[in-house]
This record gives sequence, C-alpha cells and structure tokens, in this order.
Amino acid sequence: MENKIFIKNYGCSANIADGEVITGCLEQAGYTLTTSETEANLIIFNTCAVKGPTENRIIAEIKQVPKHKKIVIAGCLPTINFDRLSREVHFNGAIGPAIGDKIVNIIERVLAGQKVTELGTGKEKPNLNLPKQRTNPIISIVPINYGCLGSCSYCCVKHARGHLRSYSEKEIVDRVQEDFDTGVREFWITSQDTASYGRDLQINLANLLGALDKITGDFKIRVGMMTPNLVMDIQESLIAAFGSDKIFKFVHLPVQSGDNTVLKNMNRFYTIQEFKEIVEIFRGEFPDLTLATDVIVGFPGETKQAFQNTMDLLKTIKPDVVNVSKFFARPKTAALDIKEGIVDKEEIKQRSSVMSELTKKLSSERNKRWIGWTGKILVDEKGKVSNSWMGRNFAYKPIIVNSEKNLLGKIVTVEVSETFGTYLKGEAIKEQK
Repeated sequence: MENKIFIKNYGCSANIADGEVITGCLEQAGYTLTTSETEANLIIFNTCAVKGPTENRIIAEIKQVPKHKKIVIAGCLPTINFDRLSREVHFNGAIGPAIGDKIVNIIERVLAGQKVTELGTGKEKPNLNLPKQRTNPIISIVPINYGCLGSCSYCCVKHARGHLRSYSEKEIVDRVQEDFDTGVREFWITSQDTASYGRDLQINLANLLGALDKITGDFKIRVGMMTPNLVMDIQESLIAAFGSDKIFKFVHLPVQSGDNTVLKNMNRFYTIQEFKEIVEIFRGEFPDLTLATDVIVGFPGETKQAFQNTMDLLKTIKPDVVNVSKFFARPKTAALDIKEGIVDKEEIKQRSSVMSELTKKLSSERNKRWIGWTGKILVDEKGKVSNSWMGRNFAYKPIIVNSEKNLLGKIVTVEVSETFGTYLKGEAIKEQK
C-alpha cells in the first residue's frame, strides 16, 4: 500500500515556514502528500505551544486520530511539554522545530516501525535553500534567524528554539531572488524577533533590509515582529531602510503591558516611555503606518491599576492591530514559579474581554481614516466569498475587492469605499498587471 502523508501546521509564520520545508523535502524524496487527513496513513502535526489553550487544542486533535495511523509530532510542543505528550497521546515520532531535510530520514524510520525521538539541541538552522512547498504561491516566508536574545519570563518558545543564530545576508538575498524568479511577489521575513537579526554576525536588520532593497524587481516585504529594546539602538538606520518602496509600512512591536513594573517582572528590557518614543518616531516618518502590538492580560502582579495603565496606553497610541492574550503559565518558564500576585482566572477573563472590546473600537476608528483612499494594492489572497480577493496596500492594510477574474499576484488600483473592524473594502479601478 502506498504511504500517504498529511501535514497539519499550527502557529507563527516561522513555524509555517518550517512546515513548508518539511513538505518540500518529503515531496522531493518521493513521498506522496495528501490534503485529506482521512486518506493519510501518516500524519505530521507541526505544532505550536506558545499558549496553554493552543497546546490543549492540538493534543485534543491528536487524540482523535485513529490508532492504526502513524503520528509524528514536530515543532515546539515536543520540546516544551514532552512529558505531557508521553502521558496523554500515542505517537511514533517526536521532533523539535527547524528540522529541515532531516525529516526525510525520520519519516523513513517511522514507516519502518521505529519510534523516533529527536527533540533537537536548540542550535538547528536548516539550509535556507532547501525545497519548500509554499502555502501561498504569491507569498514566500523567509526565516532570517532562529532563536532570540530575550529572556522573557512568560515565554517557552526560547526553550524550544534556542539562542540567536542568523542566516547571512547572502543566504537570505539568494533565497528571495530565487523565489522572486519563480513568481513570488510578497516576502515575509520572519523569526522569533527580527530586531535581533544579525547581532551574532556583527550586522543588523537595517543592513539586511538595505541588501534586499537592491534586488531588482517589483515585490513587497513584510518585516516580522521586533522586540522594542532591540529596535532602539538601530532605529535611525531602520527608519531609513523602511523608506524603501519595497517595504510595507507595517511595524509589529509587541508592548505586552502598559505598566513598567509588570514589564520588569516580564523581563522586557524597555520602559513604556521608550516604547512610545519608538512609535512616535516611526509615525513621524510614516504617518499612515500600520502598527500592530501584543498584550498579555493577567500576568502575575498585574494590579487593577497596572491593567488600567495598559488600557490607557492603547488609547494613547491607538494601534491598528492588537493581539490580546490571557496569561497562562507555561512549562519551563520563570513565570511558572511566581507565587505572589496571581490574578484570578475569572478576573483575567473579564480583563481580556474589556480589552478586546477596546481594541476592536480602536481598529475600527483607525480604519475609517482610509475611506476614499485611492492607490495600488498587491492581491495576495483569495477572499472568503465567491469572486472576492484580498490585497494589501503600501501600509499592509487588507483591502477586499470583487472580480470575476483571477487577480492573485496582480497589482490593482482601488478606491476604498467601506471600512470594517479588521479590513477595508475597495472598488477596483484599474488592473495594472
């Protein structure tokens, strides 16, 4: 019987990129991949474990797999909570993140009847030129480094992905050039923290963006999450690099809390004032910038006043996008050992609800500024309803347009006619190419 493999990806863009490489390497090795979980006899779960609810959902899904199918659990979860996996689910292989082309040998051994456990060393960095099967033909996700320089007390990803190890500028430029030559028009440069990029190689993110800007061609770059304290010492050169037409005016700058005491307890090495200054400088240079941030609600020691400070900060800076997370103590983190100032679960739920309502309001208000805007978008996604397409403008704002034509990868001139909480709607005026 022919072996058919189904791959299920979860989590951040870096993990999705790992999944694309797993797919590409297995296809090149001659394995048959299927989009049907039912007809597969081997399932690879490429997991995320950054949050407790995510871990619970993945484990619940693994438990649903019929016993006769082989299961390989990859990604961050095996490294972060192998003990729980061993107790609760059946699996034939457990491997860490950034496995690269080693996946071929692991699958070969699993199919031969072995039980394989290779959780990695936290030092893996697969070749950037490995084959990959892109989730979206227009978008290439390019990891620029693995690991980070942080020691955030709530974060278990550091344990899974390790200390900073960056790719060289040449490796990244070559990958972007190759993907552009095969039809990619949008690049997501990604990592656990793009602002830490290159500091192990005596270069930095601004240097990399300058090198990518020199590639000839019409394409866009989305810069991934940047930790605020590592933006500060390169901000001037970073602002200059962001001036390139190739780079979306989109900044993902996670604040996590609007209270300095909580930030200190989180091991976040910046103050609220410093965070505000970064935002002010970016917006001073790029007034239509899309600002995304992350907030954790209910971290131990978050008093009602500290929570209010975060609410006040959001009202002041008015981000376009806020990812609100409830605090869950994760395995192998310093926060797991905090015994004082624990916030009641019901209180966390209530605070999360209040903050989510505020962020929806802020997003809607920010989006209204775009009514009547006319300009070009790169269509990078099929819409959720028939004949709808989603594109991004220079500020990475999602704009829905309707067309019976296939617009994927096209540049279309649109006029924004309506705004919603998380996206804009536009009328197509002209299709360029």
